[in-house]
Amino acid sequence: MKLLVAYLATPGGEDAVALGVCLARTLNASLDISLVIPPDRPEAFASTGSYAEVLDEAATEWLADAAALVPDDVTVATHVALDENSADGILKEIDRLGSTILVVGGSGGGLIGRHSLGSVVNDLLHSSPVPVALAPRGFSHTGAPRVREITAAIGRRPGAEILLDTAVELSARGDLPLRLVSLVSRDDMPPRRTPDDETTAIGHAVDLAQRALDSARTRLPEGTSITSAIVEGRSVEDAVGTVDWHDGDLIMVGSSRLAAPRKLFLGSTAAKMLRVLAVPMIVVPREAQP
Repeated sequence: MKLLVAYLATPGGEDAVALGVCLARTLNASLDISLVIPPDRPEAFASTGSYAEVLDEAATEWLADAAALVPDDVTVATHVALDENSADGILKEIDRLGSTILVVGGSGGGLIGRHSLGSVVNDLLHSSPVPVALAPRGFSHTGAPRVREITAAIGRRPGAEILLDTAVELSARGDLPLRLVSLVSRDDMPPRRTPDDETTAIGHAVDLAQRALDSARTRLPEGTSITSAIVEGRSVEDAVGTVDWHDGDLIMVGSSRLAAPRKLFLGSTAAKMLRVLAVPMIVVPREAQP
């Protein structure tokens, strides 16, 4: 398994490296760190070449600083990629390096422990062919050295099987306990709902969680801890906020049903979760597994 960190010399880049280290150590994976810089120099520097030289030197220094953040127990390699578009450059790196998970950090703004997505990360969340792991702000200072438990948020629409398959694979690879959570948001129900509507929605969530639990148990190594829970709330944010979270936890979610095959598309439910969650999130593309 190969993890790729999309790096910038920013606090968000450091958060991404820290999450990459955490995942690599847990999953016995190698770590690549790539930095994308533009291939062409401005016209003012065209005759001297100094701009390209300065940028190349800076990129080399930035990557050396990033590699220095990686402990000796994790195998790391650094790469400079040339592309006018940062997101496109990272997508090409995924293909060139054969990466199985992309790791990204947040942008400026927001609270420590929350997710704040920049334009490049947002582009990657709508185009990556592999799962994307999002580091919350400040993870380089507050993150755990290893993953403690995987939580998979099983939705009520088609596509949960791909998310479950991916969660089961990572759980088995890292010898990690797996928790399946089905969220029931009253705001997502019909505006003129009846008590029967809520009972039906909860019953459907219970049935879905039980089927996912039974399916996962057949594919996990014997003795692996696996639990499930139905979580209700007025909104998605309320529901996910009632879940107990600990250092080393991460949550996995599936792509929106609007996603193209083998591509990501961050859905509205996952976006709402990011507003309140202080743990890393892995978004899984449709029809793609690590």
